[in-house]
Order: sequence, then structure tokens, then C-alpha cells
Amino acid sequence: MITVDVNVGKGYNIYIGKGLLESTGELALEVIKPCTAAIISDDKVDALYADRLTVSLEGAGFKVIKYVFPNGEASKNSATFVSILEFLAKNKLGRTDVIFALGGGVVGDMAGFAAACYLRGIRFVQIPTTLLAAVDSSVGGKTGIDLEAGKNLADAFYQPEIVICDPMLLDTLDKAVFADGLAEAIKYGAIYDAHMLDLTSADLLDVEAIIKRSAEIKAAVVEKDEKESGIRQILNFGHTFGHAVEKCSNYTISHGSAVAIGMAIISRACEKLGRIEVSYRERIEDILKKNSLPTRTGFDADALFEAMLSDKKRRNDNITLVLPKIPGECELLSLTLEKAKELLELGL
Repeated sequence: MITVDVNVGKGYNIYIGKGLLESTGELALEVIKPCTAAIISDDKVDALYADRLTVSLEGAGFKVIKYVFPNGEASKNSATFVSILEFLAKNKLGRTDVIFALGGGVVGDMAGFAAACYLRGIRFVQIPTTLLAAVDSSVGGKTGIDLEAGKNLADAFYQPEIVICDPMLLDTLDKAVFADGLAEAIKYGAIYDAHMLDLTSADLLDVEAIIKRSAEIKAAVVEKDEKESGIRQILNFGHTFGHAVEKCSNYTISHGSAVAIGMAIISRACEKLGRIEVSYRERIEDILKKNSLPTRTGFDADALFEAMLSDKKRRNDNITLVLPKIPGECELLSLTLEKAKELLELGL
């Protein structure tokens, strides 16, 4: 078992290892006494793994209840969120009880946001079941829901008690969903550690190594800037344009695919401006394509720019973009919306 420490707030551990789902109850007891445990999951993950998690938790002395909602980004809304809160209240969960988020990024965001808001905050545990959640969204404390105006516009920073990552849970993912997670891992290579570009371009992927290094990078960045007022913004590489792609598609394009498109757009723009070498832009696109990720979108600049206007990273008429420099390094650049649209047009 691999352990990664996250030194934010009171601190917590990320546990990575095959077969850890069956050890969840035992690991939870290290930080939580037996109490009522509310498993929150979606219908796909529930059918695959909830029974096994229930057995582990009950074996450790927890009383288990469960809330399940339909799989997909379309469920990440205020109606589902309020329904979760009503479920917690109906079952009389108290501040000493705990939520277990069993699922991908949508489940983790929803369950974490519910934990942050219910009774002004109760404990929760992240159990990611997708590569994207394992390498990115389960770490760092970002939780939230989408509003009609845009993605993650109702949210909170709220750290889990522990994160339990069992790579065997990824075996049931289809190729496209697995690739979504690789997009975030490729991002880490571009912004922080060039070795991640090697890991994600290998013919035979070392999934545990990718998860471990991603968790270490995310933890290191979040420890320096929990609330995203400075360096944590580098984690948004590809996300500003990517979120616009997601919104324009009415969320039919997955988050990972949209981020891949966003990274490719900003890289092409930077190459045309002479800010990065042609070879580096080509390398980014080649790695994305090798991992079956898209690099182009059919949406035009006007539609994408309109979607960008609801991005919460916007500050009045300015927005901060993450620009690649060399492998493993990037820079933050605050631009007017007009200049940001020019970059978008160049990259398309």
C-alpha cells in the first residue's frame, strides 16, 4: 500500500493499493469511530461496488445507509444536491457521522459538497472509482455542483478525512472513461513534472505510478495554496477553454475530453505566438492522441467565448489563463477577455 500525505488543514492520507476497497472499514477506523456511514454513489457504481463497501464498513462496526442517483454530469445539479441533504436529515445523521463518496468525479463533488453544507459540515471519505477522480478530483478539497449558467458555480473547499484509492476498481472502466483520467495526468506533466509526460506516453501504462505521482503533485500544489488564490491556479491548464467546450456540448463531451481539447487549443495558440517550441506543442498533441483523447472541437470561437463568460475564474473583464512554457513548467497570465478570445481564436 502506498501512502501520500496531504498537509492541508488537519491533514489526511491518500491510500493507494490493489484490494483496498475490502479494507475500507479498517482504514476508516484510523480516523473515525464506528458511527452511521452514508454511502453516496451513482447507479452504475452502486451495482458494481456498493455491496463490497457495505460489507467492509459493517464488519468494522459502522451502520450503513445508502443514497444512489443516476450516473452522469446531468445529475450534478441543485435538485440532486437537495435530495441528498433531505436523505441525510431523514436518516438523522449527526455531526459525528460520516459520508463515503463511492464513485467518480461527479459523486465525489456532490457528496463532498453535501458534507460541507449539512449541519455546517460533517466528515466524508473519498473512494474514487475512475482514473480522473483518483488522479485529480478526489484530492484537494474542491466540491460543488453545476448551475444552469455554468459548471461548479455553487461550491466549497472541504477536505476529506481520507482518500482510499483501489486501482482494481478501474478495471471496469471503458476506454473513453479511462482516457478522461489520463487527460488530467498529462496536465500534471505539462505544468509540474515532465516525467509525467513519459509515464502517460508509455506503451504499457503503469497506472499505480501515474496515480501516485498525480496525488503527490496535487498535494504539493494544494498545500501551498488551498483556496486557489495563487499557484493552485496552474491546475486549471486546459480547463478554461475546456469548461467552455463542456458547456457548449450541454455536457455531452466528457470533462477529460474537454480538458484535452482545452490544452491543445492553448498550446497551439502559444506556438503561433512563439511562446513554445513547435516540437513541444506537437508532443502534447501526440500524447493526447495516443491516449485516444480529442484535440479539436467543432464549436466556433464566438460560442466558446460566450460560454467562458460564466467561468468563475473570471474577474470582471479579466481572466487568468495557464500557458505552457516547457515540459513541466507553465505560467499564469491575466488577460482581458478580448485578449483571451484572441488566444482562443488562434488555438482553434
